[in-house]
Amino acid sequence: MSEPGQSTRPAPPHALATGWQGAPYPAVVLDQDGVLLLANDAAEALLPFGPPAWLTSARSDGGRVPGEIDDRSFDAHPVPHDDGAATWWLVEDTDTRLALDALRVERERAALLGDVSAALLASLNIDRCTEVAARLAAEHLADAALVIAPPVRHQYSTVLCLRGQEPVHQALRVDPATVPGLSEALQGFPPVPSRWIDPASAPEWLRPDGFGEIGSMVVTPLPGLGVAAGALVLLRRAGEPAFSEEEEIFARLFAARAGAAMSAARMFAQQASITDTLMRDLLPPRLSQVAGVEFAGRYRPAQDTERVGGDFYDVHPSADEESLAVLGDVCGKGLEAAVLTGKIRTTLRALLPGSGDHDRVLNQLNDTLLDPASTRFATLVLASARREGAGVRLRVSCAGHPAPLVVRADGQVEQVSSQGTLVGVMPEVRTTTAQITLGPGETCLLFTDGITEARGGPIGEEMFGEDRLRRALAECVGMPADAIVEHVQMLAAHWLGARDHDDMAVVAITAPRGRHLTAVGGHSRGRFTA
Repeated sequence: MSEPGQSTRPAPPHALATGWQGAPYPAVVLDQDGVLLLANDAAEALLPFGPPAWLTSARSDGGRVPGEIDDRSFDAHPVPHDDGAATWWLVEDTDTRLALDALRVERERAALLGDVSAALLASLNIDRCTEVAARLAAEHLADAALVIAPPVRHQYSTVLCLRGQEPVHQALRVDPATVPGLSEALQGFPPVPSRWIDPASAPEWLRPDGFGEIGSMVVTPLPGLGVAAGALVLLRRAGEPAFSEEEEIFARLFAARAGAAMSAARMFAQQASITDTLMRDLLPPRLSQVAGVEFAGRYRPAQDTERVGGDFYDVHPSADEESLAVLGDVCGKGLEAAVLTGKIRTTLRALLPGSGDHDRVLNQLNDTLLDPASTRFATLVLASARREGAGVRLRVSCAGHPAPLVVRADGQVEQVSSQGTLVGVMPEVRTTTAQITLGPGETCLLFTDGITEARGGPIGEEMFGEDRLRRALAECVGMPADAIVEHVQMLAAHWLGARDHDDMAVVAITAPRGRHLTAVGGHSRGRFTA
């Protein structure tokens, strides 16, 4: 290893100690200027062209110095001499550094998977979830990522994202068989190794605009909850390192997290759609004027986070212009009560042809609800309304329900004299039907006990009560039906504050303050002005 002109002075005595030349670790002696003075046999084999620059420029009083020699990692440990020279022992730590690097990479990947899961599960919106998956894949795994959903009527919904750009949604009609492994990935089969895929064979629809030549690509399934959630395609530009086997394995781990999140989001969307469809028939209808009679209703479920419960109302117009208003209260709260509510409302629709006979309708409904295995029951009030001249004639039947209240034009509040037994408990329902007439501007209010039994007020435990409801109605003389139900619900809500409550429902039936307009020729009932 000695070059012409190098110093040939003898090495320091301790450098020539017994065994120094045959030591298993490479060792070199450098003077204070970094000039090689001596090397043992191991150093001669390791450094045929002399010590590297990082070693010759190192200071012996600065402690150990790390460096690389031919892709191998070493720590150089100095032993200073009295004359300023130093013996440098080279200890290889390549395996240790590789292990530490691998551990660091695994920790980074584990942290990334945690961040990916958190980001993907932050939203149950399928479009948002797919965008997040494409963006994270492009940012951490490749130069571009394409998330492809299973086909719907031969059309593939895709999200494409290039690193540093926003995801782009596309709906494509393509043949997945033109991409090796894509058809299989969309069906959830194991991925084809990237080394088997020729990037040059990628079709144009897979190549992002302005991306350039594809250097390597990975196609992996997005595993779902029993059914594949789609496929993930990763692209790298030509000139970039090809996907390694470790990177492909990590891409599959990423795809597993993304697929599970996307499946959960898609399942949530499907269930939300089904729930919305089923809920549509359970929600109270919007009421308005029917055949010259004003109807208005308000409903508030026991749980403000729910949309339905055990109280309900309906108004059914009839061919003979006698509309049937129904207000009911089912035992219980929430969705379980809403199911029975739906059953009652459906049954009443089927019984509409005989709605002129309240007693018959209630008993037929009672026969439908009687079930020895169930303790569910309901209270109902039926009100048939017909416009007669300037007023409205009502027939009211209560089946275990609080009797409605009537607001007269002079401010008097009367209780309808009707009562009866519960529906769904006894073999027969017995009721009395009251007949009343509403003058112009007068209102009959149907309500559930959620209004009168609402507990609140100054001390928090006092019931709203029927007397307070009567006083509230006395202030509503001449008001439209919609304004009356709004006023009642507002007062009850104010009385409750933030306290728990039962379902609350009110329906107002009002004789409008309007004139009757006879049709031409006088051969029809005409219409009524508001």
